Amino acid sequence: MKVLEGGLAAPNAKVAVVVARFNSFINDSLVEGAVDALKRIGQVKDENITLVRVPGAYELPLAVRRLADSKKYDAIVALGTVIRGGTAHFEYVAGGASNGIGHVSLESNVPVAFGVLTTENIEQAIDRAGTKSGNKGAEAALVALEMVNLLAQINA
Repeated sequence: MKVLEGGLAAPNAKVAVVVARFNSFINDSLVEGAVDALKRIGQVKDENITLVRVPGAYELPLAVRRLADSKKYDAIVALGTVIRGGTAHFEYVAGGASNGIGHVSLESNVPVAFGVLTTENIEQAIDRAGTKSGNKGAEAALVALEMVNLLAQINA
């Protein structure tokens, strides 16, 4: 039986990290985790990483789409934080970001890792940005690299 599974090292990969500025006190930690994982574990060169900042999580899909359409990147990591409030706004923003990012990956054939936190409160977001629950930015970056390597094997 042949088993295909992507590895984490991708030293020649070109990766875009797209992050929402809204909730930057959390998202900055996600970016730090993602970039650290790309460089330290994935061995991606600094010059092959592009950081793109958008206003909020709802704007992530459009920027991700443009980056994917540019054909300059092997993978894209989308990062942001949506914290539930007292209105339905959470559902619209979280759903729009999730659905939009998923569509881009499927339509473009570029791996897009979803690193958008959707939490009930600030404490949960902080936990997932590098404290109790690890750093979801780092996890998303590693998913992106694994998918780059897996797709290369599938296409070989």
